[in-house]
Amino acid sequence: MLAMLGGITWYASLDNPQLELVEIKMGTVNLVTENTIEGKAKLDVGFVIKNPGEKTFTISRIDYELFANGTPIGKSQYSTEDVAMPGRAAFYPDAEIELPSPFTLTKTSENSDTYDAITSGAPVVYSAKGLVVVESAWSLVEKEFEISQ
Repeated sequence: MLAMLGGITWYASLDNPQLELVEIKMGTVNLVTENTIEGKAKLDVGFVIKNPGEKTFTISRIDYELFANGTPIGKSQYSTEDVAMPGRAAFYPDAEIELPSPFTLTKTSENSDTYDAITSGAPVVYSAKGLVVVESAWSLVEKEFEISQ
């Protein structure tokens, strides 16, 4: 029994090098709504995921910290962990898909200028750093990233 479990673990780990090839880039960041009374804005943050490998995978989670013009503006997460693998976006070899992630920006004294730039439509350069979780039918890989537009 122990040998069988070891064999399954070894077989599952064969996917790892292919899953680690995942590429992530900043996609589009759009202002969805703004609540001027509460000082909150909802953004739609896009992450472009590419599969340059030969193994099909899905993305179950992206944990990230978002920056605008170099200023940290908060943390958020894209998650499909509660969705069964067949219901997630499948990244076939050479596939490239933009995944949208909701983000709530709260105006503070530290980010007031950045908040105003975002909500007024001024040019803003976005960047993010975090962790992407890539899954195949047998394996799971966590990969750190740091990206900008």
